[in-house]
Amino acid sequence: MLTVAVVDYGVGNIGSISRALSVCGAKPLLTDKEEDFKVVDACILPGVGAFGDAIQLLRERNLDKILEDQIIAYDIPILGVCLGMQLLASRSFENGEHEGLGWIPGSVVPFTPENNERIPHVGWNNVEFEISTPLLADIPPGEDFYFVHSFHFQTNDPSHAIATTPYCGKFTSVVNKGNVYGTQFHPEKSQGIGLKLLKNFIKLSEEY
Repeated sequence: MLTVAVVDYGVGNIGSISRALSVCGAKPLLTDKEEDFKVVDACILPGVGAFGDAIQLLRERNLDKILEDQIIAYDIPILGVCLGMQLLASRSFENGEHEGLGWIPGSVVPFTPENNERIPHVGWNNVEFEISTPLLADIPPGEDFYFVHSFHFQTNDPSHAIATTPYCGKFTSVVNKGNVYGTQFHPEKSQGIGLKLLKNFIKLSEEY
C-alpha cells in the first residue's frame, strides 16, 4: 500500500484529506517529522487561510527545507491543495508580499471581478483542459470541483497551467511542473470526481 505524507503544519483540513486517501486505497501519514518524509511514496501539502501565516508556519517548523531535501530533491510526487497549491508559487501578494516555496514559478494575486462576481469564489465550478495529464486521467473536461479562495495562481510559464476555471474571466485551477502538482479546488470535498483525482495522484506516484 502506498504511503502518502500529509504535511502537518497547523493549517488545512488534514483530517478530511487523510480520510479521502484511505478511501482511495492509500495509507495517509500525518507528519511534520523529517524521518517520515524520507520513507513516504508521495506527499500532500494542504492549506486553508492566509498565505503569509501558512508560509511562516512551514518555515518555523523547517518544513520548507525538509520538503525540499526529502521530496523535491528525490522527485517524490507532491500535491498542493487549495492554499497548499498557492504556496508552491514564487510569491504571493495577499496582505503584502510574501516569498513562497518557488517550486512552480509564478505569483498569487487577488481576483479582479469582471461582472460583479462575488469574492471569495466559493462553491462548485468546472475545470477545463485541452490535454489530459496523469493527474486528470479519465476525468472529462468541464467536471465540477469545490472551490473556496480569494486569490489565484498566475504561472510564469503557461505550460505549468494545465487546467483553468471560468471566474473573473478565467484562472488557473491545476498546475504541474515535473513531480510537483497543485489543485486550487479541494478534491477531498469534491465527492466522487475528487476521489478520482486523488486515485490518479496515487497511481502516478506508484509509477515514479
